[in-house]
Amino acid sequence: MKIALVTGSTSGIGYEISKRLLKMNYTVYGIGRNFIKNNENIFEEYKNFIPVTCDLSKLDNLEKTLHSLKKINFDLIVNSAGIGYFGLHEEMNISKIKNMISINLQTPLVISQYFLRTLKENKGIIINISSVTANKESPLASVYSATKAGLSQFSKSLFEEVRKNDVKVITIYPDMTKTNFYDNNTYFECDDDEKAYIKMEDIGNTIEFILNQSENIVFTDITIKPQRHKIKKVKRKE
Repeated sequence: MKIALVTGSTSGIGYEISKRLLKMNYTVYGIGRNFIKNNENIFEEYKNFIPVTCDLSKLDNLEKTLHSLKKINFDLIVNSAGIGYFGLHEEMNISKIKNMISINLQTPLVISQYFLRTLKENKGIIINISSVTANKESPLASVYSATKAGLSQFSKSLFEEVRKNDVKVITIYPDMTKTNFYDNNTYFECDDDEKAYIKMEDIGNTIEFILNQSENIVFTDITIKPQRHKIKKVKRKE
């Protein structure tokens, strides 16, 4: 049985990826802040899921968590934890900027470094969840898009370092996805048109597609877009 580490596994894309890996018979160590929703463990039915509670915005917490996992022989790392705050940059407070940098960029860099020797031994895989904003101008998301662009560049550079060791490094660039990621956003949200956003199972299907490829090829960059381009703007209160 292969072993995976997934960040952000308590909600959104990370939750979907964790469930898909469990169904693919992986043992999953899922990092998150709260695994209890409505007084129930969200992974109660899965016996091969190991919850790992950690606040990824705090580097000392992350380091302690990684130290506790140092003997685990991981085959797959999925850096899917992410946070986004949207708005005019001049109105963005410093704590939000620090959180986005810590969770979206610092965490994947630190985790990948910590387990890279293990992944080399296992000819493993790193999957980084970026965003389409990494590759285009993104007003109202300047810091968020910068962290995702940094993650993308890290993935490309790291792959060139480790491809000789048969380690795969893959970046997924999802567009607007139907999750609770945008709940605190006061500028835009998913349109009601089902063809205007990515469904959670589409992300799971992409992960399964990646893991079912032969060992001699790697899809280094995968962009997922909805068929239609629609974003519902939220009317802000003056």
